[in-house]
This record gives sequence, structure tokens and C-alpha cells, in this order.
Amino acid sequence: MKRGEFVVEVILSELKSLVRAIPDYPKPGIMFRDVTTLFADAQGFKAAIAQIAEPYRTQPIDAVAGIEARGFILGGAIADRLGCGFIPIRKKGKLPWKTISQDYELEYGTDTIEIHEDAVSEGERILIVDDLIATGGTAEAAVKIITRAGGVIEGAAFVIDLPELGGRAKIEAMGVACTALMAFEGH
Repeated sequence: MKRGEFVVEVILSELKSLVRAIPDYPKPGIMFRDVTTLFADAQGFKAAIAQIAEPYRTQPIDAVAGIEARGFILGGAIADRLGCGFIPIRKKGKLPWKTISQDYELEYGTDTIEIHEDAVSEGERILIVDDLIATGGTAEAAVKIITRAGGVIEGAAFVIDLPELGGRAKIEAMGVACTALMAFEGH
């Protein structure tokens, strides 16, 4: 292992320790990974943003699309770091102008995300950002809505991957490269 690799590994270990685990939330058997504790730590937040943005620093990203709500916090900071625009991907009924909608499956039913119909120009290169990828339903909907709007997905970036739930594999099977700072076993 090279010195630089060791430093990154130590930093990621420290960042992982800043994520709070909440058992049985939102229902029994689920271990909720709370990134708000990472966001509250100034140095941890700064390091997380730098690490998430780094693989895309030299790529031509036109905008970061952040998925409501923690993806807004991350996405805005990453867009600033990359010197590009920001697109909010919101839950249905939250945007004030004409929208494009995309339904997606939940464990018990469906939900809908939206973007403004003029949020993405044809051929714009978009990085999708959210705090966590679990089953991949919301991220899949984000890929679909940005693509339908004319955007080109350059990647999807997350703080946390829950690999046992298969979301990252689902997004990568759509041809979208994914990055995640850390992974946690379990749900």
C-alpha cells in the first residue's frame, strides 16, 4: 500500500466513524445510517465532499443533480467544488414550475420524483448525488428522469453503499458508474 492510499483509508475510516447507526428505524430490523452526524462535523463534512468530488474533478460535469433531501446538502457543496450548476430532484408537488415526473417502486407502493422541465439541457453532463444507496429505486428513477430530460449521466456518487441490498449493482447495470465513500453490511 502506498502512503497516499493509507492516508485515504485512514480518512475514510474516520469518516465512517462519524456516521450514527440507529437500530430499528424506520421499522424493526433496519439499521438506519444517519449521515447528519457526519454533516455536523466540519472537518468530516469537508473531507467527505472532497473525497466524493475527487473522481469527477477532471471530468466535464455541467451540473450535479441532488436527490431530496440529504442529496441537496451534498450536491450543492459538490457542485460548488466542481464549479458547475445544481439541479434539485424533489418529491412530487414541491417544485413551483412545470415539471417532468418519474415514478418508482417502494417496498409498499410507489412514489414520484420531479425536476423542472427546463432543469437539464440536451446533452448536459450530469452527476447524480445522494447520501445513501440501498435498493436503488430512487437512484434508478433519478437516472431515468435526467436521461428523459436530455441529460447524459456521467456517474452517481453516494456517501454510503449498502451492498447487500443491490442498489449500486442495479445502477451500474444501467450503464452508470457509481462511487461510494463507504459501505456498511446489513440493511
